Amino acid sequence: TGSSDPYCIVKIDDEAIIRTATVWRTLSPFWGEEYELQLQPGFHSLSIYVMDEDALSRDDIIGKVCITRDMLAEHPKGYSGWMSLSEVDPDEEVQGEIHLRVEVLGSQGSRRLRCSVLEAR
Repeated sequence: TGSSDPYCIVKIDDEAIIRTATVWRTLSPFWGEEYELQLQPGFHSLSIYVMDEDALSRDDIIGKVCITRDMLAEHPKGYSGWMSLSEVDPDEEVQGEIHLRVEVLGSQGSRRLRCSVLEAR
């Protein structure tokens, strides 16, 4: 139909933590949602999956981005910007990008991750 019903699933180390709201019938969703999460000492990566909600069948995965602990260490003041989506299924072509803001707060003992899922296109 030329549009989708996108939402995001935020995962830390492959554990689903957050699901954003669904934005209906668009290819340019705006979420503007911000979350603050406790980070475990062994934290490795943050993954954000952009999904297409489907009432009649299983939701489709549009694409994902992955931000590793090393990538966050390279940006001590946080990262803000557009990231290209990558494919989850190698047989699927992925086009699109997501606008995120991510920063690590606190010290080694009690670190938190502030993640803003802003928009996609």
